[in-house]
Amino acid sequence: MIAFEDVSHDYGGGPLFRDVTLRLEQGSFHFLTGPSGAGKSTILKLCYGELQPSSGKVSVMGRALAEMTRDQLAETRQRIGVVHQDCQFLDHLSVAQNVGLPLTTTGRDLTETDLSDLLGWVGLGGHANAFPPTLSGGERQRAALARAVIVAPTLLLADEPTGNLDWDMSQRLLMLMVELNRMGTAIVIATHDLNLIRFAKAHVNARVLRFSGRKLQIAGAEL
Repeated sequence: MIAFEDVSHDYGGGPLFRDVTLRLEQGSFHFLTGPSGAGKSTILKLCYGELQPSSGKVSVMGRALAEMTRDQLAETRQRIGVVHQDCQFLDHLSVAQNVGLPLTTTGRDLTETDLSDLLGWVGLGGHANAFPPTLSGGERQRAALARAVIVAPTLLLADEPTGNLDWDMSQRLLMLMVELNRMGTAIVIATHDLNLIRFAKAHVNARVLRFSGRKLQIAGAEL
């Protein structure tokens, strides 16, 4: 699904990380962890083509990222859901309209029943007509998850999705992603929260990748 071969990335001040080789398979569950600024968000951006690697090769859905046309990249992104750290919405649109935007922009149909079911799944069934400024932090994160999965992605990428949530809400959001994974969606979560990773490992066969010394390594059992 996603393959990195000897990938390095440099924003201009020396390599952020180097020689990353990994494979993200269909239906897998991965955590990316490590200190702030180590490269977790950059790895996610490479996965959906927002960035190109400084060196090495990234392949997405069987295609080399560097060889994709703009149209091919747009087509590939329709199979990838992304939950961004900042959870931005269009404040003049309702929650339901914001969640449905990914389908609207691609011309795909969405029934009112499907949208209602999705909002109910993330616990926002009573907020369809609310506007983003009225939502709590946890509600915004769940709306962002609904927006990311409305396209029925084969891969979901989440960047610090529980960073501003309390522990109970963090567990609830994580279990929604575990449920998605059980239905076949590959999940990659960037997080610094080791407690969240420990909690997840009791519910899903998750592989943990940790940045250390500009390398991405399989984390040990101490997690």
